[in-house]
Amino acid sequence: MLPFTLFDAALPYAEFLSQFGTPADRQRWDAVRAAVALTDDQRAVLAAFTRRTNVLVLSGAWCGDCANNCPIFERFAEVAPVLDVRYLDRDAHPDAQAELRINGGNRVPVAVFFSEDGHEVARYGERTAADYRRMVSAVDGKLGRELEPTAAGDHRAAVVADWLREFVRVQCVLRLSPRLRKLHAD
Repeated sequence: MLPFTLFDAALPYAEFLSQFGTPADRQRWDAVRAAVALTDDQRAVLAAFTRRTNVLVLSGAWCGDCANNCPIFERFAEVAPVLDVRYLDRDAHPDAQAELRINGGNRVPVAVFFSEDGHEVARYGERTAADYRRMVSAVDGKLGRELEPTAAGDHRAAVVADWLREFVRVQCVLRLSPRLRKLHAD
């Protein structure tokens, strides 16, 4: 299990990119952030979040998958202030990298969701289902087909929807947690 103490070592978006990214890395991440558009329905769902959620993202500023996914989390946090998203550099934290391997490999980004008091709730990453469907479609058209249509085949919108589903799932787990319901008297 990943210790919550790593959350304190992690950095907010701008600080992470400043410390670990090159100017080109920052430009790539910021371009994606500017291009991420949330629908009104997505904004409404995010605005309804009530439980503080600490999101620790194992990442690399140099990583293309991180540049294409992590700025989405920043858009979510802009609408849902209960989301505290921080980034941990994969190479600077080999202990976290080893703990968060996927299929035996070092992968990023991996998001680890913690409750307000530091209990691990979930892990998700490194690519979403939409990303993998797109990649596998060249190998297996049946497996790679879209299950949910997106507007004009908008891949970024599909990735945003995949990540949002996981953030919503975590928020539901936290909202229904007997321990947290007792703590918040709700």
